[in-house]
Amino acid sequence: MKIALRSLALLVLLAGLPAEIAGAADLSQMRPVGAARINITPDYPVRLTGYGGRRTVFESVEQPIWAKAIAFGSDAEGTAVLVTVDNCGVPASLREAVLKRVQTKSTVNNERFAICSSHTHSAPALAGVLENIFSMDFSPEDRAGIDRYTRDLTDKLEQVVLEALAARKPAELAWAEGKVGFAMNRRLPTIRGFQNSPYPQGPTDHALPVLRVTDAAGKVVAIFTSYACHCTTVGFNRVHGDWAGCAQEFLERDFPGAVVLTAIGCGADQNPYPRGTYELARQHGRELTSEVARVLTGKFNPLPNALNCRATQLELPFDTLPTRAEWEARARDKSASTAYHARRNLARLDRGEAIPTTLPYMVQTWAFGAELVMVFLPGEVVVDYSLRLKRELDRSRVWVNAYANDVPCYIPSRRVLEEGGYEAASAMLYYDRPAKFAPQVEEIIIGGVRAITPGTFLNAGGRR
Repeated sequence: MKIALRSLALLVLLAGLPAEIAGAADLSQMRPVGAARINITPDYPVRLTGYGGRRTVFESVEQPIWAKAIAFGSDAEGTAVLVTVDNCGVPASLREAVLKRVQTKSTVNNERFAICSSHTHSAPALAGVLENIFSMDFSPEDRAGIDRYTRDLTDKLEQVVLEALAARKPAELAWAEGKVGFAMNRRLPTIRGFQNSPYPQGPTDHALPVLRVTDAAGKVVAIFTSYACHCTTVGFNRVHGDWAGCAQEFLERDFPGAVVLTAIGCGADQNPYPRGTYELARQHGRELTSEVARVLTGKFNPLPNALNCRATQLELPFDTLPTRAEWEARARDKSASTAYHARRNLARLDRGEAIPTTLPYMVQTWAFGAELVMVFLPGEVVVDYSLRLKRELDRSRVWVNAYANDVPCYIPSRRVLEEGGYEAASAMLYYDRPAKFAPQVEEIIIGGVRAITPGTFLNAGGRR
């Protein structure tokens, strides 16, 4: 009954939305903008990733999955491109391959190119991400399928970027923010440590920022939104975009011709609740759709043509690495994930390879004049980061995206590192990282973001 009432409310709200949301646009605020989408649903056998219990290629397609792109600006002023991908995690190596191709055909550069993963756990595995997720080597057949999909996705991401660039026409950008409540902290404190279970008292970030792109007639061309929550409503062995995919599907149905992009905020320690069925994924997608529709009827903040894109490469230190003797002891551990992780690192030592002591980590900011700064953070970033950045920057003008440009592992805060648990340490086994992070990583990341954020956004009183 609750779901039916929500659906009815959504229909009533959408019925009141005009086809031309913004009316005639202000020509002085317009810039070239293009949007495109491409179907990335596999049509051949391939393993899905995100959950370690799966042991076979996917069974069927429950919902198509997509990659989408928005291109901002002219070639003369420098074009920026934002890409969203329905996948658990696009690695830096794949991003670099796409960027290298695109750079030969456009003015897009590293600072002006962002790829955000939806983190759905119902999409194909990619080479270089979560290589230890199943605690065993892939069979030759499975490896071939993963490598094939990685190549195909690289080709399709290049294609969708070029199509977005080719589709550029005068358009106006504006943004506003809503709120959605289905994300809940999942780090439940117990006498046995922090467990992956609902924790209503834990920190969350329920903000739902919405970027609206309208053409000269006021018609919606594209919508971009992000929300700090795992895409883990469902866990079956079928291809599906989860709540993010459902929200895109519903919004594109309600706004014919518009391209809808959905990314993830700092939701590494947040799960959708309730969860467990496709109908619940659709329910969360409807809730997000309803809030976007409500926001679209309200006041938006126009974004100026000026777009200042910056990026900086950081090195995040790992904690003390195990000795060879410690690796050998772990290789005999009863835990399959611990033993497999140790064996892979012993193999590296046997090949004469050095085990890395730091993780390369690129942070990125896009400042739309003095009106809005978007922050892009790689990895599975816990909610503490967005909450802190909203204290240290002007909360009313900041938008934080995670799972951006790379998904190398979980990125815990100092608090989470001290508390321990999955996000702090044990998840590193599945991402094939040698140890948990050193305590100072939070300060390194926040300092890196502040260094590339224009001063107008800094909140001097919020520095901790």
